[in-house]
Amino acid sequence: MAGDKSGNFRAMDEPKDSLPGELDEVSPVSAPPAIAPGADPGFALTRLSPFEERVQKIFFSQDGLRPIWRLVLYFLMYRGLRFCLFVFLAYGLSDALFLWRQTAAEFGLAIIAVAPALLLSRIEGRPFGCYGLPPGKAFGKLFWLGALWGMTSLTLLLLALRAAHAFYFGTLALHGGRALKFAVFWAGFFLIVAFYEEFFTRGYTQLTLTETVGFWPAAILLSLGFGALHLENPGESWVGILGAMVIGFFFCLTLRRTGSLWFAVGFHAAWDWGESYFYSVPDSGGMAPGHLMHSSLQGPGWLSGGSVGPEGSVFLFVLLLLLWLVFDRVYPEVKYPVGTSGH
Repeated sequence: MAGDKSGNFRAMDEPKDSLPGELDEVSPVSAPPAIAPGADPGFALTRLSPFEERVQKIFFSQDGLRPIWRLVLYFLMYRGLRFCLFVFLAYGLSDALFLWRQTAAEFGLAIIAVAPALLLSRIEGRPFGCYGLPPGKAFGKLFWLGALWGMTSLTLLLLALRAAHAFYFGTLALHGGRALKFAVFWAGFFLIVAFYEEFFTRGYTQLTLTETVGFWPAAILLSLGFGALHLENPGESWVGILGAMVIGFFFCLTLRRTGSLWFAVGFHAAWDWGESYFYSVPDSGGMAPGHLMHSSLQGPGWLSGGSVGPEGSVFLFVLLLLLWLVFDRVYPEVKYPVGTSGH
């Protein structure tokens, strides 16, 4: 049945005055002039204009969005989340005690520094650990070595100031359980501070900027930014800001040679804990409540650091030079970045 119907249709469609097979000899219709013979017809419709090609080259490379724009995206997300955080602190925790509100602020800053990087790591198709804080190495050997280096370095600095009659230990201000309670509190607090500041200034930012300008130029720029963060501290001086920049540059060396930020996090946390709680001296211009001793700094500001603390002393720069030389000998191998053009 189907064959008979198709035969009838063919007979009805063919003009009566044409010969059998004549329709097969009709010449093919030529393609529109805008489409080259043999080309994909959709190509002409999707081809970019010269202006669009220039814009695409500005924002994209063969590997996707260019590193500088990924960095801009990171900072935009960070600033948006930071605004939300401080709105929450202002209206949601306005009645909380100062120390707990400050702890919540630092904890929130640590989260909003990491959250955009987690999202961008999915977009970039790389593990979060390549940004300097591999979770598998959290609080491992490098962290505790960094903490040892940090506490030892601060002790040597204060012993030098004591020998110069610029620092005095004083007597104990806390005893027993109260001393232990504040020791634990400040250890947790400064661990959060170190985690936030190290990742924000040497985590996603360091790797992404390294892909654009190289490791050491990126380290210089971000160390300047690390010093700028301390402008928010009351009582800070230009010497203290410079000291923070140099410390940040040393932390970049530790990242370069260990391949991880965990050493710097341990060093940073131990240094801040030692200053603010254990040795009870000003830290970046601020004096923490609940400190262990009634210690004091005396003499000219360039020597003792004055209200800034030991980070404002010229002895700090001598210490950092020695730290750089020793660390360079102990950790000679370059381990960061891995798999990028920044070697």
